[in-house]
Amino acid sequence: MYKYLLFLVFPVFMFSQSQKISGTVYNADKEKLDSVKVELYNHENTLIKSLFTDSEGKFLFENLLSTSFKLKIINEKYLSFEKNIEAENENEALHIILKKNQKDIEAVTITKKKPLVKRKVDRLEFNVENSNISSLNAWEILKKTPQVTINNDVLAVKGGTSVLITINDKKVMMTGEELKNFLENTQGDDVKSVEVITNPPAKYEAQGGAVLNIVMKKNKIEGYRGILSSKYIQTQYAKGVAGLSQYYKKDKLSVAGSYFRGGGTYYREGTDYVNYPEDGTTWISTMNRKDQNKSQNTVNFNVEYEIDSLTTASLNYSGFFAPKSFGTYFVPTLIYNTQNVAESNYTTINDHHSRTINNSLSFQIDRKLNKKSSISWINYFTANNSSKYQNVLTYLNFINEKPRETNFMTNNKSNVQLYSTQFDYQWKNEKLELESGAKYSFVKTNSLLDFSDNENGLFQYRPEKSSLFDYKEHNFGIYTSMAYNLGKWNFKGGLRAEMTDLEGVVSEPYEVNKNNYWSLFPTFYAQYTTENKHEFGFSYGKRISRPFYSWLNPAKSYYNLFSYYQGDPKLKATIIHNLNLTYSFKNWNLDFYYRKEIFPSMEISFQQHENNNLIYYFTNIEKGEAFGVNLYKSFEVKPWWSLIVSENLEHNENYFKGIDGALNKNQVWNWVSNISTSFTLDKNSDWKMEVGHKYYSPGIQGTFRISSQWSAYFVMNKKFFNKKLEAAFIFNDIFKSTQQKISTKYGNQDNYFLDYQDTQGFTFSLKYNFGNQSVKNSKAIKKADEQERL
Repeated sequence: MYKYLLFLVFPVFMFSQSQKISGTVYNADKEKLDSVKVELYNHENTLIKSLFTDSEGKFLFENLLSTSFKLKIINEKYLSFEKNIEAENENEALHIILKKNQKDIEAVTITKKKPLVKRKVDRLEFNVENSNISSLNAWEILKKTPQVTINNDVLAVKGGTSVLITINDKKVMMTGEELKNFLENTQGDDVKSVEVITNPPAKYEAQGGAVLNIVMKKNKIEGYRGILSSKYIQTQYAKGVAGLSQYYKKDKLSVAGSYFRGGGTYYREGTDYVNYPEDGTTWISTMNRKDQNKSQNTVNFNVEYEIDSLTTASLNYSGFFAPKSFGTYFVPTLIYNTQNVAESNYTTINDHHSRTINNSLSFQIDRKLNKKSSISWINYFTANNSSKYQNVLTYLNFINEKPRETNFMTNNKSNVQLYSTQFDYQWKNEKLELESGAKYSFVKTNSLLDFSDNENGLFQYRPEKSSLFDYKEHNFGIYTSMAYNLGKWNFKGGLRAEMTDLEGVVSEPYEVNKNNYWSLFPTFYAQYTTENKHEFGFSYGKRISRPFYSWLNPAKSYYNLFSYYQGDPKLKATIIHNLNLTYSFKNWNLDFYYRKEIFPSMEISFQQHENNNLIYYFTNIEKGEAFGVNLYKSFEVKPWWSLIVSENLEHNENYFKGIDGALNKNQVWNWVSNISTSFTLDKNSDWKMEVGHKYYSPGIQGTFRISSQWSAYFVMNKKFFNKKLEAAFIFNDIFKSTQQKISTKYGNQDNYFLDYQDTQGFTFSLKYNFGNQSVKNSKAIKKADEQERL
C-alpha cells in the first residue's frame, strides 16, 4: 500500500523540486542586450540548454531538475562570461554586465549582410548598417525600406503620402525636389537605420501621418579619417556629384563634416490631353522639359563635445544651395475639332531660371540626472529662400482669328523661417519608462509674385495678377507617455496636446484668414512576444497633416496662357486616424492597417470651359479611407544568396464634391510589389550583385486615377585594395517602363496627361577611404564627480 502511495506522490515531489534561472544581460553602459546567446551546462560541463535574450535583454531557464550549473555567454563584441550557479540559491534574477572586447583591431573587416528588420512596440527598424544597400544614397535606401514606396518622387508609407522626414529625430524643413536632392547627396555609409513609424508616439509632433526617421551613425573611430566619393549618372542627359566627408574624434570631442557638389541636366517628358465637350474640341500639348543645374551644393557639419561624464552638447548645421537652375521649354499645342482635324494651334516658349537656398542649424544638450533619468534640450532654426523667374512668349494661330503673339513675365520669391525649441525628460527602469516634454515653434513665410505683360513693346506691371502673401503660425505642444514591460507583454501609451494659432494675409484681393485651436492626439501600443519569438502588436494613433506653406499661397503661377497653378489660403488641416495590427516572426513582417483621413488636402486639376483654362490647385476633399495589408520578408536561400519580398495590397477610397455639388467616389484596389535578390560573388564579400523588380498597380489621388507602372534594376559593387576603394554600377528602369497616365473624368471634366520622368539610365560611382579606418583602444575616462553620484 505504502509503495503504491509513494509511486503516485513521486512525480509531484519531482516537479516541486524543479528549479529555474533567470536574468538580464547588459553592456557597460547599462544598455540591455538582445539576441545574445546564453548557454547552460551541468556539473559535467555538458550543454543542457541554450537560448537568446529577448528585446529587453532577459533570459529564463525553467524546469531544471538539477541544482549545480555553469552559465556561459560568448559574444564576439564582448569578453566571455562564465559563472557557476547553485539554482536553489538563485531566487532573484541575475544582472550580468558584459565588458567590451578591448583588443586592438588593426584592420576592420566588415561583412556585408542583408538589412535587418526589427519590430519594436512603436516602430519598425530597418537596420542598413553594413548591409548590401549601404553603398547607395539615402534616397535609394528609402526606396528599399519596408512599407515605403516612392512613385513619381512622392514618398508614401503604406499608401499614405502625408509623411514627415526626420534625421536623428530632427525635422527636415525641405519638400519635393529639395528633399530628394538633399537625400541623394547623403551617403548610405553614414546611415545606421531607417525607422518606419506609422503611428508616431506622443514625443513626436502631431504633424504628418507617418514619420520616417533616418538614424545617422556616430563616429566611434579615434583619430582622423575621410571619404572621397564621386558619382556619374547618365539618363537622357548626364549628371554628376563629387564630395568629401571627414571625421575626427579625440577623447571628448567628435567632429564630422562633408561637402558635395553636383550638377547636370534634368529631363522630363509629358503630354496633356484636354477634352471640351461643349465645343467638341480636344487640346493636346507636348512638353519636354529640359533644365540645367550646374551647381547643387550640400553641406553638413556636426560637432559633439562631452562637457563632463553626464553632459553632452552638440551643434549641427546642414545646407543646400542651388544658385541657378535654368531652361527653355518649347511647348506646341494642337487643337482638334470633332472630325479630329487640327484646326488651331499655339506654341509656348517658357524661358526661366530659379534659385534655392536652405540653411538649418540645431543645438542640443543632453544630461543624465541619475541612473534612471535624463533631460535634453534642443533648438533649431531653418531658413528656406527660393525664387523663380519666367518669361513666357506665346504664338497663337486660332481658326477665324488673325495670328498674334503675347508675352508675360513673372517673378516669384518665397522666404520661410522656422524656429523651434523642445525640452524632453525621460525616466526609466527595467520595466517602466516615462517621457514628458514641451515644444514651441514659430513659422513665418513671405511669398511675393510680380506679374507683368507686354503692351506695345513695354512690360507693364499688373497689380491685379500680382500677389503678396504673408503667413504666421505659432504652435505649442505638451506631451506625456508611459511604456511598461511585463516580460512577454509590452505596452506604451501617450497623449499630446497642441495649440495652433495662425494668420494668413493675402494682398490681392485683400483677405485675412485667422484660426486658433487646441487638438488632442492620443496614441496606444501593445506587443506580445511568445517564447518562440512570435510577435503580435496593436497600435492606434491620431495625427494631423497641416498643408505645406506653398499650398496656402493663392497667387496664380502660370505655366502658359491657358494653364496655371494656385494654392488656397483657407486650406483645412487634415485629421488622420491610424489603426494597425502587426505580426513578426523570423524576418516575416505582416501589417494589417486601416487609415481614415478627414478633409485631406491634395493637388487636383479643374477645367474652366468658358475660357479653356486648365487649373491645378490644392484643395480639401471630403474624406479618404484605406485598409490593407503589408508583407515584408527576407530569405537567406544560401549563405551567398538572399531574396527580399515586399508586398502591399490596399483598398483606397477618396470622396470629393464635383462642380455640381454632388459627392463623387473614387476607389481602387492598389497593389505595390517590390522583389529583389542579391548575390555575394567572392569569399571576402567584396563583390556583390543585386537585381530587382518594382510594380505599382493603378492608384488614385482625389479626382485623379493613376495608371500602373513597373521597372527593373540591376546593381553591382566591388571593393579593391583592402576595401579602401569601392566601385558601384547601377542600371535603373532597364526597360523604360515607368511612364504613367494620370486622368480626371467625371461630370464635364475630361483630361489626362502622360508623364515620364527620365528614369532609365545608369550610375557609376567611386568611393575612396583614407586616414584611420581601424578601431584602436580608447583611453578609459575616469569617472567624474557627477557620475560618481549616480
